[in-house]
Amino acid sequence: MRQSVVALRFSSLCLSALLPVFASPAHADGQRQLVEAINDYRAHPQRCDRRPAQRLSPLTLKNALALPIGYGGGLRDRLKASGYQAVTVRSLRVVGAQDAEDAFDLLQDEHCAALLDSQYADIGVTRAGREWQVVLAKPVLDGQTGDARSAGKALLAQVNAARAKPRTCGRQRFAAARPLSWSAALGAAAQGHSKAMAYGNYFAHQDPDGDMPADRARAAGFRGRQIGENIAAGQGSPSKAMAGWLASPGHCANLMNPMFTQVGAAYAADSRSDNGVYWTMLFGAP
Repeated sequence: MRQSVVALRFSSLCLSALLPVFASPAHADGQRQLVEAINDYRAHPQRCDRRPAQRLSPLTLKNALALPIGYGGGLRDRLKASGYQAVTVRSLRVVGAQDAEDAFDLLQDEHCAALLDSQYADIGVTRAGREWQVVLAKPVLDGQTGDARSAGKALLAQVNAARAKPRTCGRQRFAAARPLSWSAALGAAAQGHSKAMAYGNYFAHQDPDGDMPADRARAAGFRGRQIGENIAAGQGSPSKAMAGWLASPGHCANLMNPMFTQVGAAYAADSRSDNGVYWTMLFGAP
């Protein structure tokens, strides 16, 4: 029988109960061998689709990605129910592979571009006889992001580290500025806006009710008269959000503005949204 490889992309959204997946020790060893082969390929890539490939980080094996073979429902929601939130997911199925070496050969031959896609960070492998399923995923958040409180502390430390030295934002030069203090009210407003963007699947300073940053700050109890706001979407960690803001002249200017004395920041994630994770940083002054 001719061997074949089937590639599936899932984007539909429907919630389904998880079915348990059991693997024998021999199958588990084969799954690990396949992951090792894929990661070795990513570390020493050959040409793919007539294009040279770059060296990539290894994929992390995640049990949550070992889904039943042939599942055709809403994959992202299925993963979310198991505790894994993904922005992007791709499933590859190999039919007729006797062992991990055969499975890898087929995947490399038919889907080298997927195996060498830098957006993916995690992998899951399921085997049933001569059928193998590989699930590649990009998580909404990096593994070290932590909860909302730790992310807020990280953003506070990073914005103050940025303000501690002179910086050029576009064509505007800024001297070093005093550190900002944390404002619980601005933090609450930032959290509310991040959640609204994530759950409402939009990205804008103005929310669907027409409220702007100053409106949200006042509603949260902030009494200052000067407000600035930075937002970002799709970055998996506080440091990535901060790097994006520093690279943008307008956002960088907010970060370095000596007028501001207080800050609050937060993120919210929803794997069903277009960007997965949304960040808000609110600046205030008396």
